[in-house]
Amino acid sequence: MNGIKISLITISRNAATTIQRCMDSIFMQAYHNLEYIVIDGNSDDGTWETILKNKADIHFFKSESDLGIYDAINKGIIHATGDVVGVLNADDYFVDEEVLSAVAGCFEDKDTDVVYADLDYVGHNDQVVRRWRAGNYERNHFNYGWMPPHPTFYVRRRLFDTFGLYRGDYGSAADYELMLRFMYLNKTKVSYLNKVIVKMKTGGISNRYLGNRLLAWQSDYKAMKMNHINIPLLAVMLKPLRKIAQFFC
Repeated sequence: MNGIKISLITISRNAATTIQRCMDSIFMQAYHNLEYIVIDGNSDDGTWETILKNKADIHFFKSESDLGIYDAINKGIIHATGDVVGVLNADDYFVDEEVLSAVAGCFEDKDTDVVYADLDYVGHNDQVVRRWRAGNYERNHFNYGWMPPHPTFYVRRRLFDTFGLYRGDYGSAADYELMLRFMYLNKTKVSYLNKVIVKMKTGGISNRYLGNRLLAWQSDYKAMKMNHINIPLLAVMLKPLRKIAQFFC
């Protein structure tokens, strides 16, 4: 049996067209010391039925109303019993069968609390449209708008007990705030896995409308101030500019 137990959480809401692909990419993993948790937000489009078809490979499943994406993730974390926790949303999927082996290897080979990697954004035909290459970790980069890709973010389970869960009052920036809190504010030990591990569907909620984008900037700024970024106004201006390079990698 492999040493590191990974709790992987999938959250879903009306994802009938994508969740089977997501789950197939998990079930094909060569790494088997895995606890798979699925949290569904009362889907009514067939998602629930697809999940039940795969129940033999799911360790915990709950479908009920929630307060949004991060409330659903928190529910999964509360039920997680692994050494390490990660999230793969129902619209996303792993690139190959060695992803979790590579993630576990980082935790086993290095004295680390957090592991992150790279991802590709894909369109409706699964063609790559953006490439997020996070690069090696330097804590000071957070002061210039840097962040790792959340779908590639794996963390020791104990950090949630020590530093808290995702905070819903940060809206779509709740993942960014948690990474700031864990990595920057509390100076945890971080490792970069130099590998694309996730294909992520384009069209995130924070970018869908101008109003959402403005709210996201406001939430980013709030997260930066709360976690003591040096010059939060500069960082919040630089953060969206970093995405430009993703179109030319």
